[in-house]
Amino acid sequence: MKEKIEVYHGSGNVFADLGLPDAEERLAKAELARQILAIIGSRRLNQTQAAELLGIDQPKVSALTRGKLSGFSMERLLHFLNALGRDVQITIKLKPRSRQQAHLKVIAA
Repeated sequence: MKEKIEVYHGSGNVFADLGLPDAEERLAKAELARQILAIIGSRRLNQTQAAELLGIDQPKVSALTRGKLSGFSMERLLHFLNALGRDVQITIKLKPRSRQQAHLKVIAA
């Protein structure tokens, strides 16, 4: 007995694909958190050490690690990157005419 499985091509934003509000902001915050966690991992910091460096308590680092980002603003995540020795550059540009809506995107170098 074979069951037919439908496959959908995603948009590149899982939050939009799930129909969640503020999908682009959620994706941007997720990418910022991913970068923060990659830096913490590359430095082999435990959560207590990371918390001290970021100026937060360990449970907040745990929340960040588990993707619980509702308690973190974009500004706060950017501040964490600065605390980890990273410059953050924000570029504002005109959207292409071919696209209806402007986008919010995080690109890590």
